[in-house]
Amino acid sequence: MGILLLAGLPGCEGLKDHPGKQDPIVTAPAPIESDPPPKDLKPKKAPLPDLPAGAGAIDADAPEELTPTASGLFYRILRKSDGRKPEATDRVVAHYRGTLDDGTQFDSSYERNKPTPFALNEVVPGWTEGLQLIGEGGMIELEIPWPLAYGAAGRPPKIPPKATLHFLIELKEVR
Repeated sequence: MGILLLAGLPGCEGLKDHPGKQDPIVTAPAPIESDPPPKDLKPKKAPLPDLPAGAGAIDADAPEELTPTASGLFYRILRKSDGRKPEATDRVVAHYRGTLDDGTQFDSSYERNKPTPFALNEVVPGWTEGLQLIGEGGMIELEIPWPLAYGAAGRPPKIPPKATLHFLIELKEVR
């Protein structure tokens, strides 16, 4: 199992200069520490996210609530799709925006104007689980608790310890 590392974080500088490296995502060991998921997971009401420039439309009937999974991940399918759903070992291409609880953006493929390819089993566990819920062409919102993200240590300076991460993700392709 691996975790998602983002361009601009320590150790990720200059990835574009190294052939064969994924850009901006690289493989790294997953955090070992974790807390068990809460036992009383219930759907949470949340406003629909603002979409970044270049994002496709949200379905008119997108739910008002984020749905919990047994692991503690919360998700909301914003655009349904009958496209192929990825498996945990597939490579995918996605457009995404990542923010912290306070709304601070820490990464965005939309700003780079380029969807990003990556192996689904080499990213944070919350991404691996969440992207398997939608098909190609779908859009999902994820709220990833720290045990399914970067762990207790976080990825300073951009991602603080025990940070809950929020992602808006469009699944462009399953390879």
